[in-house]
Amino acid sequence: METQTEQRKMVAELNDAFRRGGFGVTVTQGVRAIEDLPGLMRAVRTFDTFTEDNDPYGEHDFGSIVWQSETVFWKIDYYDLALKGGEHPLSRHCRRVLTVMLAEEY
Repeated sequence: METQTEQRKMVAELNDAFRRGGFGVTVTQGVRAIEDLPGLMRAVRTFDTFTEDNDPYGEHDFGSIVWQSETVFWKIDYYDLALKGGEHPLSRHCRRVLTVMLAEEY
């Protein structure tokens, strides 16, 4: 049986791989209006400045970036295969969705 720390590390690795893959991404209307959206998405995919302050559980499921003077958040949520929320992030039935939004849209 894995410890909570080991489970969180496995979740972080899965979240990093998912985010870097660039699939399953939803962007808000405000983000769609940003110039150089491809550049922003590269910044989200390559984000790696996780700290205890911005990632207290060590799962790499949230990030904040300043892009063209806008604060942009990204968040990974977990769903089951029917897109109902609450699936455990280590379940083989877990479907991840990455949402990218302006901080003001949160």
